[in-house]
Amino acid sequence: MTTPSEPGHHPSEPDPSAIVGERRQLINLAYRLLGSLAEAEDAVQETYTRWYAMPPERQQAVASPGAWLTTVATRVCLDLLGSARVRRERYVGEWIPEPLPDRAEWIGGPGGGHEEPTDPADWVTLDESVNMAFLVVLEAMTPAERVAFILHDVFRYPFPEVAEIVGRTPAACRQLATSARRRVRAAQAPTAPRAGQANLVRHFKEAWEARDIAALVGLLAPDATMTADGGGTVGAVLRPVVGADPIARYVVRIADLAPGLTLLERTVNGRPGLVAQRAGRTATVAAFEVDGGRITRIWAVRNPEKLRPWTEEGRRRAH
Repeated sequence: MTTPSEPGHHPSEPDPSAIVGERRQLINLAYRLLGSLAEAEDAVQETYTRWYAMPPERQQAVASPGAWLTTVATRVCLDLLGSARVRRERYVGEWIPEPLPDRAEWIGGPGGGHEEPTDPADWVTLDESVNMAFLVVLEAMTPAERVAFILHDVFRYPFPEVAEIVGRTPAACRQLATSARRRVRAAQAPTAPRAGQANLVRHFKEAWEARDIAALVGLLAPDATMTADGGGTVGAVLRPVVGADPIARYVVRIADLAPGLTLLERTVNGRPGLVAQRAGRTATVAAFEVDGGRITRIWAVRNPEKLRPWTEEGRRRAH
């Protein structure tokens, strides 16, 4: 695809607008690879820093700037994934990927009222490759599996191109993606219809507000699991809560300990979820997995560092 040259732009030089235009693709890729919008922003920023640090003659020698940026961003993410394993071993409690709101549900409205997105989260396409269950499965993969799988199965890069990006043979990348695909199939429940999941989440909200333990138990699968992420900065159970009755009693206890808690139905990573606010501040974002007409998994993110796109203060910091 070609674009008209900007004033003062030599035809042999990479088009600046085209370079900047790659940002959406890079943010989408980096978020799926890292499970963190903050880390994705850092990875993309580092990618652009490396591009602009090159002398003009080296930039001109790049046949496909978009491919160059994708390659560098992926390699930056690979490095971050390696170091993230060490950091997450020291993480207080369970680590859950950073939740994202639907663009229309951000505080301040889509893009803060601007025609072009102003919040980095506005660049992330919400589809099944970013639902919370999928991202959690990705966390169990090796960095190489995750990269090969995301590049090939999600972004449709052919294996020869994946091999060039990650520095392995096409056959090795094919094996990595196959292994990752098996993990996804083994771990993920069938995707529940959105309307049915929304109804279950709504009934869960109503039962939670009513402190109705029996109703909550009826909505949860007997072996349901609830995982909370406080990051050691706010109160949260450090280990998963397993079983319908223990989960029901736990969420009712939370409601009793936090009077004035407001529950809102919101889209979390493209699927129906809940946001808990207290005094107008987002305290928890909960994502759900549904199978067989029951809630099987709940991921409750409470770490304030991961709730930036959901808060007014976070939007101001992003600008």
